[in-house]
Amino acid sequence: MKRSTINDIMAAADDLIRQHGFALPPFAYWTPDEFRARQSDARHVIDARCGWDITDYGAGRFDEMGLFLFTLRNGRLADLQRGGGMCYAEKLLISRQDQLSPMHTHVIKAEDIINRGGADLVIELFGSDDQGNFAEDQGGTVWCDGIRRDFAAGEKLVLRPGESVTLMPGDWHAFWGEGGDVLIGEVSTVNDDETDNIFREPIGRFAEIDEDVDPTHLLVSDYGTWFR
Repeated sequence: MKRSTINDIMAAADDLIRQHGFALPPFAYWTPDEFRARQSDARHVIDARCGWDITDYGAGRFDEMGLFLFTLRNGRLADLQRGGGMCYAEKLLISRQDQLSPMHTHVIKAEDIINRGGADLVIELFGSDDQGNFAEDQGGTVWCDGIRRDFAAGEKLVLRPGESVTLMPGDWHAFWGEGGDVLIGEVSTVNDDETDNIFREPIGRFAEIDEDVDPTHLLVSDYGTWFR
């Protein structure tokens, strides 16, 4: 993805988030130089990989297959492993109309996916085999706003604004906006996007970036370069 495209996506996403009555935290608006100057104070933000995240899954077709994310807060895996402390994470996502977030699951993370506003969010669901692998003939059970719902393999769950689903490790899912763009909330256990996204197809989690212009704001994938 071109950095100029990423900058434009950030600006449009910020507008959409504000239209729905949300506001991003102050560090979202730091310039790269401000972030570098404050990196000591912002150590948790950097280590927890909070911030901007825009991906085309390495495929170069963002409008068809991609996702906007902003990690608002994220705990520590060590706390989750010992069962106490900051064991949670929260994100905002934007899924554009017909923009696929491809089939995947998580090994550790349980998550609530919430339609915060906009159009409908469609989630395609599959279960897993005894080893947690994708099973094209396997259904399962999820919880929609606390209500049990059994699903058949490949069933498409439609979340309207205000509705949510709880997905557990081994619940394979893909999703997209239907009828327009969707602002999505995600509340989960500690999030690790580098190792805990298991895709059905051999694709990447992060975009490869063509630095045609300077970044307006840093992506979480920039932290390793900027904050060595």
